[in-house]
Amino acid sequence: MSFFTHLGSYLLMLKGMFTKPENWRMYWKEFMTQCVEIGVGALPIVIIISLFLGAVTTVQTAYQLVSPLVPQATIAQIVRDSMILELAPTVVSIVLAGVIGSKIASELGNMRISEQIDALEIMGINTKSYLVMPKILGALIVIPCLIVISAVLGIWGGRTAASMAGILATDIFDIGLRQNLNLYNITFALYKSYTFAFIISSISAYYGYHVKGGALEIGRASTSAVVVSCILILLADYALAALLL
Repeated sequence: MSFFTHLGSYLLMLKGMFTKPENWRMYWKEFMTQCVEIGVGALPIVIIISLFLGAVTTVQTAYQLVSPLVPQATIAQIVRDSMILELAPTVVSIVLAGVIGSKIASELGNMRISEQIDALEIMGINTKSYLVMPKILGALIVIPCLIVISAVLGIWGGRTAASMAGILATDIFDIGLRQNLNLYNITFALYKSYTFAFIISSISAYYGYHVKGGALEIGRASTSAVVVSCILILLADYALAALLL
């Protein structure tokens, strides 16, 4: 399939989601289920990655800033801005593309192969709205929350690592966190979070929804969903940085 064929099918899938639900209670239940599965399922790996990202960033920044002319509080500023601007949104989103994206693609792919989607369509249910929309909305709500948690835990992990390794006292680290804080960086990180959440959920849903074949094709669709999501996340990261910074 060509690029334009995939693009057209993707846009038609998004267009087909915007219909009036047949049963609001069913849709709400599916939406809440997706929020819980996406958020709770990905939270442990987000916590682990964030803590070590902050710790490693602190240690490596302290290793580079060996000049006595540079204030020690600068280490905290670099860790803070690195976690907020890049590490928490981009790195965590790439990890979530593997965790959440493969789950969405394999779940929808299995429903397509087992003809569950066909059965729902025969009963008059808009499967794009019932199956795809809750996943995208759930990701748009949960993934930015995970990224905010990641940024906070990353900064806290850097603060703890600095104290445990004797690099920087906690009071000096706290002073650095409060210095030259640009609140627009937080807003920019949220822009990236929502953009990446939409990319992860919609691309994965597209590949899973349009699976044809058997179990082998489900695995290929999951792999393609993760690869394409990661590439688009990196492209969107550059585009947002060039446009908004």
